[in-house]
Amino acid sequence: MNEEAITIKLRRDQALVLSDWLYQVMFQSDDLEGIVPDRAVWSPIYAISGTLDKTLSEIFMPDYGPRLEAAKERLRADLYGGADEPMTPGQETTDAPDRAGEPRRRRPRAMRPGAR
Repeated sequence: MNEEAITIKLRRDQALVLSDWLYQVMFQSDDLEGIVPDRAVWSPIYAISGTLDKTLSEIFMPDYGPRLEAAKERLRADLYGGADEPMTPGQETTDAPDRAGEPRRRRPRAMRPGAR
């Protein structure tokens, strides 16, 4: 078994938004098992969350909320080319362009995790 560590690089805005989402899923919603039923995945989720918490001083700042919202706005603008359109119910994030600017290919619904 290879236990070599890997490095994941995120921009600060990405890290802040991901940290908040992980916090919401893990500690606020109380439904981590419903969202991620395979408990083997929890280990890397906790590792990533812990690393983000130790790295991001913003999560302890009094103006955390406005900082988080500003980070989300910048990420949406980056992802959607400046069009900060809200997601509509049922709209999938896989419609977002990939790094090359091409839409990502979707898996057929039956192949998506959790699809029924």
